[in-house]
Amino acid sequence: MEYQIITDSCCDLPLDIMKEYNIEVFNFVISIENEELIDDMGLTFNKDQFFKRLKDGAIASTSQVNVHTYIEKFKQYIEKDKPVIYLAFSSELSGSYNNAVQAINILKEEYGTVEISIVDTKAASLGQGLLVYEAAKRKREGMSLSDVVEWIEEVKNSVHSWVTVDDIKHLQRGGRISATAATVGSILSIKPIIVMTSEGKLVPFSKVRGRKKSLHFLVDKTLEGIIEPENQTIFIGHVGVMEDAEYVKKLLESRQKFKQVIITSYGPTVASHTGFGSLAVFSFGKEK
Repeated sequence: MEYQIITDSCCDLPLDIMKEYNIEVFNFVISIENEELIDDMGLTFNKDQFFKRLKDGAIASTSQVNVHTYIEKFKQYIEKDKPVIYLAFSSELSGSYNNAVQAINILKEEYGTVEISIVDTKAASLGQGLLVYEAAKRKREGMSLSDVVEWIEEVKNSVHSWVTVDDIKHLQRGGRISATAATVGSILSIKPIIVMTSEGKLVPFSKVRGRKKSLHFLVDKTLEGIIEPENQTIFIGHVGVMEDAEYVKKLLESRQKFKQVIITSYGPTVASHTGFGSLAVFSFGKEK
């Protein structure tokens, strides 16, 4: 039976991939300098302008997808008798997953049986996007809904996300580190390295002194843990630093053969929390 894959805008996949595989999306909302913006995966959103505002010191906040929004979109598929898989942003980083579960419970009261499978990807940005992309390819190859869900649950703890944050002051402005730590870190050119845990939390892993060293660190750690790279499409995500992303791609491909390496920018939702200059590498590797 034909089914629909839905995700949310935190997956950060390029718009052309979303269109090619007919992936539906729930849009997060961003507030910046008293302005409300819809994260529509770049359909109308000017990412470069948004990234410049972050670079200039603007602080953005984000709003999760509410229960009503989930109900309205899911209803469309229930009434068409079309099953759905929803691959959600990590429940440890947003309340959206729980809102989706609540929406399903409400819909079950109205419709009885509801053919909607919700998966907590325990991932963010292109880590989540990697799962969505691979699920969409399997759907196209004819894999059933239940088999796709089972596959995601089996592999989601093998998604590796190695992230560096360039502007440590952004973490301070967003209330994530103290002003003292940010000042010291900035003077010493400290670049935090962040990873996604198996529980779906983003946590500090290490600190590296200097931008170039941080990029090499991401490459080293990706290659250290990766499995069957020649069969993998891996993603490099960034916030306004294409040259650095190209540099990381060159480093990776000089040391290892991959099926494909795709560079794309973060979406504004994730970028709001990482700040301008963040860069990350996403791949499948050994279980976390």
